[in-house]
Amino acid sequence: MALALDIVYKGNGFERSVNNNVRGTTMKSALLFALRITNGLLIVIWGMVKVASPEAAIGISDKYYSGALSMAQLQAPLGIAQVCLGLLLIAGLFRSVVYPVQAVVLVLGALAIWPYLLDPLALYIVSEENRQMLFFPSSTVAVASLMTLAFKDEDTIHLDKLLFNR
Repeated sequence: MALALDIVYKGNGFERSVNNNVRGTTMKSALLFALRITNGLLIVIWGMVKVASPEAAIGISDKYYSGALSMAQLQAPLGIAQVCLGLLLIAGLFRSVVYPVQAVVLVLGALAIWPYLLDPLALYIVSEENRQMLFFPSSTVAVASLMTLAFKDEDTIHLDKLLFNR
């Protein structure tokens, strides 16, 4: 039946559409995997900072997050949890839990620095001496984390599929 359709529609561009759709699906899967890798690595790196250099993590928390997570005793457990979360995200394991958790972590992280996102050039909200244009990509990371949720069903390169057939 598929062969007959190819013959009937070959002259009308159908064959090209089918091939482009297959390529598009493959590219989408590869890009979603790349998105998971990059967001996962970001979470792993921040987790490693908390474990390896708790005083640096506390300094960042104090300066940009109003000291919300500045307790020294929290740094190692939070860092280890972040490293695990990032690795699970990269692997695509336990996606029904990991994807929402990583989205919460990355979106809350971006929301906590909202003045820098709304005023990256320090024109209105942020003072010139506190300008941090490098924080602006946090908005992109937050949106990317939400995309892993939105396109979860189209994310086909993951260990959940291999190990649990989900």
